[in-house]
Amino acid sequence: MISMTDFFMRCCKKLFSALLRGIFLVCLFAANAQAEGIAIDKAEIRRSEDGYQLFASYDIKLNFVVTQALSRGIPIYFVSEFSLTHARWSWLDAAQQAVLRTLPRYFVGDSPRRLSWLDKEIFHSAQTVKLSYSVLTGRYRISRGALFQNFATLEDVENILARQSSTAISAELLKKNGDYMAAARLRLDIAQLPKPLQVNALTDNDWTLDSDWYRWVISPAEIAEHNEQNRVTLPE
Repeated sequence: MISMTDFFMRCCKKLFSALLRGIFLVCLFAANAQAEGIAIDKAEIRRSEDGYQLFASYDIKLNFVVTQALSRGIPIYFVSEFSLTHARWSWLDAAQQAVLRTLPRYFVGDSPRRLSWLDKEIFHSAQTVKLSYSVLTGRYRISRGALFQNFATLEDVENILARQSSTAISAELLKKNGDYMAAARLRLDIAQLPKPLQVNALTDNDWTLDSDWYRWVISPAEIAEHNEQNRVTLPE
């Protein structure tokens, strides 16, 4: 005969085991959910032949809904955006960022611009990337304007799509005193989906692939360092 204490202990063990399994499944689901989408990995400014360029790399994992649409021949469009704002007062810039982090997104909006009327956006770049799949050839294609590349696997496509750069930034724009606030973003453009899909995309979170704006400060010292590293010494 089983005592009430033993019976109680067995029930507790079963409940505890079921709870652990539930927690494990929730964590596994959360990990899979976080693995899908677009997240910023790294962003920086580099010296180029025409001045400067903003670069960003992303962690990209397209979800089932998007890959299914691709497999049926529906093209998907992504927009890569970069912004550069001149902060006249660095201390005010830091204060603004602290305020922005406390405000709800619906109030602040998606713009990379800050609240201060003293700041000025000196550069903005937006480039559209088309991703498509050919059922006949079984290959994926990334198109930027008239240029395109073909790929055998979706993983290859994600690796290429993950590296984005802005158009050239004139060196003259980065000669003012004060810090600069750079921003980068990569998102799926719902507006370029076929009309029936646009309606579904408005209420389906699976179509909300957006890294959100990532911002970082570029100081005059960093710009000077880039100039020094790229300086060419002419022979006498």
